[in-house]
Amino acid sequence: MSENILYPHHYDLVTPDGFLIEYQIQEPTKALGRVRIENIFPGFIGYRIDTSSVFFNLKSTLAQIGLEAICRDIVYQQEKGIAYADVELVAYGEWARALLSLLEVGSYIGKLFAADERRRVRDPDYLLRMLGRSDAKGRPLLALGGLEGSRDLVLEKIEGRTVAFLSLREGKLSYRPTLGGFLSTLALALRKNMSHTRQLLHLHHQWEEGAPRVLTDSEILLVRTAPLHVRTVYGRVVSSLLPPGYFHTSANVLQPDTTASGDIYELYGKSQQIIDDIPLEFYTLEPQREYVFFSDRDQLLTSLERPQSLFDAFATAPTPRSLLASTFVVKGSQMESLQAQDWVIREPIKHDFPGLAHPSRQALIVEKYIEQQPQYPFLKAIEQGLITSQGILLSRYFPTPLLKRMLLNDSVGRIVKRIYFEYPSRAHDNFFSHEDRTLLLDLAKFGIPTYWVDSSSQEILQFILRTEKDSGLFVPLSLVEAFRKATVLGVYGTNLHETGIFEEELRALLQGLLVLRDEMSHLLLSPSTPIALVTGGGPGAMEMSNRVAKDLKIISCANVVDFRAQEGLAVREQKTNPYIQAKMTYRLNRLVERQAEFYLDLPIFLPGGIGTDFEYALEEVQRKTGSSPANPVLLFGTEEYWKRKVTSRFQLNRDTGTIAGSEWVSNCFYCIQTALQGLNVYRRFFTGTLPIGREGPTYDRGFCCVRPDGALE
Repeated sequence: MSENILYPHHYDLVTPDGFLIEYQIQEPTKALGRVRIENIFPGFIGYRIDTSSVFFNLKSTLAQIGLEAICRDIVYQQEKGIAYADVELVAYGEWARALLSLLEVGSYIGKLFAADERRRVRDPDYLLRMLGRSDAKGRPLLALGGLEGSRDLVLEKIEGRTVAFLSLREGKLSYRPTLGGFLSTLALALRKNMSHTRQLLHLHHQWEEGAPRVLTDSEILLVRTAPLHVRTVYGRVVSSLLPPGYFHTSANVLQPDTTASGDIYELYGKSQQIIDDIPLEFYTLEPQREYVFFSDRDQLLTSLERPQSLFDAFATAPTPRSLLASTFVVKGSQMESLQAQDWVIREPIKHDFPGLAHPSRQALIVEKYIEQQPQYPFLKAIEQGLITSQGILLSRYFPTPLLKRMLLNDSVGRIVKRIYFEYPSRAHDNFFSHEDRTLLLDLAKFGIPTYWVDSSSQEILQFILRTEKDSGLFVPLSLVEAFRKATVLGVYGTNLHETGIFEEELRALLQGLLVLRDEMSHLLLSPSTPIALVTGGGPGAMEMSNRVAKDLKIISCANVVDFRAQEGLAVREQKTNPYIQAKMTYRLNRLVERQAEFYLDLPIFLPGGIGTDFEYALEEVQRKTGSSPANPVLLFGTEEYWKRKVTSRFQLNRDTGTIAGSEWVSNCFYCIQTALQGLNVYRRFFTGTLPIGREGPTYDRGFCCVRPDGALE
């Protein structure tokens, strides 16, 4: 959906109103005129179809007084957005003859309508789904006589098109004598192309209840239906389905902004037959204006289930990759035919934000920055009501958090049903900022699903919130439901050493846990509980753990930090390992937040360095403060190793009284050397026989040693 269609008052099947540039009265009932129409939208369908399907649509105010317009020729100057229509005006009745003499050069009298066969509504279900529905302001999408529609609206499929037959009320309209004084005012209003002339004309109507609806020579017959609301389609009178001898004026198109005013129809001709209804056919709006619900777009939903269709869609975005690019898709055929010109692109511009110390300047620059984002035209068009169909936002880069106010707007939330992006950041590639993650949380809480079209894994990943946690991961679609319900294990350990000595035991531990699951009925472990395992996503212990988890069909996850280009620091670049299925990424300046967002149900430690020390301390703090429950933490390795790592610190804190009342935290940590020892701890915990938590013992080492026979000491 390109930017050039997102303008107010633009519809691609109609032009703006045109005005007379030549006008000559031939006789009291006939005049010839040439109409000039300017500022035609470049995408006007009439440019691309045969002119025999393009019609001059007379202003309904003129038709109700008794004028008819017969179009003789249409000429385009497409490069200038101009069209010329040669029309013959015919007057029916004395009021029309009077108005004919008042028209002059400069009077706006009508527009062009392109009756594109491809846009004709063929299936009645297309209209029936709109009956009883309303827009955001409570206005009916399609109704005859009220929000719930009417039994007077009869839909039939005739000659491959849907036709609605609108029953006529008993009687007809005529005019009060006051109309004569109004005509000169109307003529002046037509020079200014003023709106609401039809409403003023209604003041001069009078309803003749029960009057016969039959034609009179040289007079216009005004008939009335129940009020018609049309917001989703164009309606057009089907003249060929009128009774023989009846003709409708060329003011025969109901526009999609008709609200309870489409109830008067102008007929002329010669017949003694009474007319009972008005036949209307319908033409669809541009897809983004159709008020179509996302759930009704079967073809689009099917496309979104195929990952390749999304990768193909993003492949159409303009190059180079550094360009910011977005588009909004509302239907499957649009998705499948995307081209480079359908994307809104912006050159990345660096802004120097002055900061909160200068609030006025900050607000101004932020507003300019927002308007330069490729998502802005679509979000603005939604706020303005120019996009009314629900759809998906595709964005090369994850939207800037500065768009949060627009993205979480009520109107946007009703229309944008999903957000897909290809890269988290233009400047930082695959790594999210803290503000990005906050926006992800907000989008999830506001019910706007967000998806990462991840080229590195060739998967579509959905951002899923952890249960009762303010954090989440991007998860492959096939694993989403399992991840939502999963108990989460995690492995901490060094990225520097080979970990073959632990791989066999970790594999046996996880295999044993999967078997144990079938015996348990604990909140964290039962036959219906999926299991996920989280690491830091790097090499060493992390890679080994992710590999084992994936081998065992356990959801393999990672919280990955950007350690790239840390020159001069003793930090080994942690290249993301290839065994990760679900992930969240962090920039280095948010390392602490990343550690806090592991939220592990069952942590496992392997030997490690400074990072492992920090992670160990964090698990202690979380249990002490209650932010994590007193679940067991397994320490793989020798008792001597963990004594040197933990004991002196624990005993110093205890002896100096700095952990008074929290010594019990030591009973949450269990030193093991084998999988069987770990499974013994898990079995006792899940059966409620493990002495753990505030009421449990304190261990002098700062952790509990599990003996080969299962004894705790």
